[in-house]
Amino acid sequence: MMERMLNLLLGWLASALSLLVVTYFVPGFYVSSFVTALIAAVVIGLINGTLGFVVKLLTFPLRLLTLGLLSLVINAMLLWFATYFVDGFRIDTFTTALIGSLLLSLVNWALRLVLKSDKD
Repeated sequence: MMERMLNLLLGWLASALSLLVVTYFVPGFYVSSFVTALIAAVVIGLINGTLGFVVKLLTFPLRLLTLGLLSLVINAMLLWFATYFVDGFRIDTFTTALIGSLLLSLVNWALRLVLKSDKD
């Protein structure tokens, strides 16, 4: 139980740090502070877990036809949608959201990989 809570906390921190890294590298992608990044990470997680699940389920045939490329667009739209709920989190254009979404996935994956390897 404690290990699961620690994993959840580390994942949350990794997501927030990933947002800050993306802010540094992608022009037009803004997160005003670490606290804002923490809040945005929770909001993005909630949106992906609810609305994202439904959208991905409904668009499954189209995602198959596009060989998964539609998933990139969906993830960018969900990320951009999250900016409406978090003050201090802003994405200027859809292209910025698309690039930010790709980089966010890569950075988050790398951070979680490093965190997981430390446990072994």
